[in-house]
Amino acid sequence: MPATRAILFYGTFFTLYGAINLYIFFGCRRGLLPGWGSSRGYLLFFLFLAASFILGRSLENYWISPVSQALIWIGSFWFAAMLYLFLGFLVLDLLRVGWAVLGGGLPLKAERLARGSVGLATLGMILAGYLNGLSPRLTTLEISLPGGNPHTKGMEILVASDIHLGTIVGEKRLAGLCKATEELRPDLLLLPGDILDEDPQTIMRDSVGDLLRSLRAKHGVFAVTGNHEYIGGVERACRYLEEHGIRVLRDQAVLIAGLFHLVGREDRSINRFTGKNRKSLAELLAPLDRSLPVILMDHQPFQLEEASQAGVALQLSGHTHHGQLWPLNLVTSLVYELSWGYLKKGNTHFYVSSGYGTWGPPVRIGNHPEMVHIRLSFRGQQ
Repeated sequence: MPATRAILFYGTFFTLYGAINLYIFFGCRRGLLPGWGSSRGYLLFFLFLAASFILGRSLENYWISPVSQALIWIGSFWFAAMLYLFLGFLVLDLLRVGWAVLGGGLPLKAERLARGSVGLATLGMILAGYLNGLSPRLTTLEISLPGGNPHTKGMEILVASDIHLGTIVGEKRLAGLCKATEELRPDLLLLPGDILDEDPQTIMRDSVGDLLRSLRAKHGVFAVTGNHEYIGGVERACRYLEEHGIRVLRDQAVLIAGLFHLVGREDRSINRFTGKNRKSLAELLAPLDRSLPVILMDHQPFQLEEASQAGVALQLSGHTHHGQLWPLNLVTSLVYELSWGYLKKGNTHFYVSSGYGTWGPPVRIGNHPEMVHIRLSFRGQQ
């Protein structure tokens, strides 16, 4: 990432992060008993929570240890707590201002009770969201594509985007995907980006690599880069995946069983991190036999009309997590034409997965993690 862009990004992030934490600090203090909010212990405890994720990630660069892992876990949960404490306190403060304008007021005891209720509700939501995030569901789609012989046997495809393997999502979660491949025995396993959560060194010392090697499908396991592969170092990430049996398609196409072309696009983050541009979809499709359908993996579901106009039969994406934490799904639904689920646009089928893992907080509220089981059939030439 260019230095000026990095400075702008991190400067904006830390400014917002500091401002939100400061607001929550005073919001929590108003809900504490007399003397508690002004104590040194409260200040130190709050600073620890606010700094834990940054400290853990920084320490991880030099010493991957139980200490760095504990800090990252604490900080990750704090991200979720920040969202709901901020929203809850904002509502209370707006009500307090409204009552003041009307000439009323909220007794201090009642305000402490209300702020305590926000804290308890936040804890309850985080616990429920954590349990929800541990339980990926299987979404099944039946899709018929043009081309081939209608009597051709269909193909079973398993899709798992946004696994985010790293400190938070590790062996146990990946073992669940391995178990699903053993039970479903898919013809093809597709991983549309963000397989790794930033730096692959965090998982190199575990048996994650052995589990990746155990992922099996009749016609292979294929992936594309996501923005997190670029954040952690794309060349090292792709090399790690290739060494463990996963073929990463980087602006490349392969023919699958003579039935369709599988095309994998480089993630659009390539420009932000390297200054280069990925190939256009027209360039990727030009050398292909277009009598066969095209299945496209493109991590970020922007500009769906491009794939539709190019005659892509099916596009698979991820990236959005559908916001991961309610009400952020309202934001992703505004940003993306399709934030989660299925859409048919022209003759093109689209599916945007909510993702298999989590990023940041190991919490999902308002959506669930998923694997997508696609039962593909062919209806002959149109």
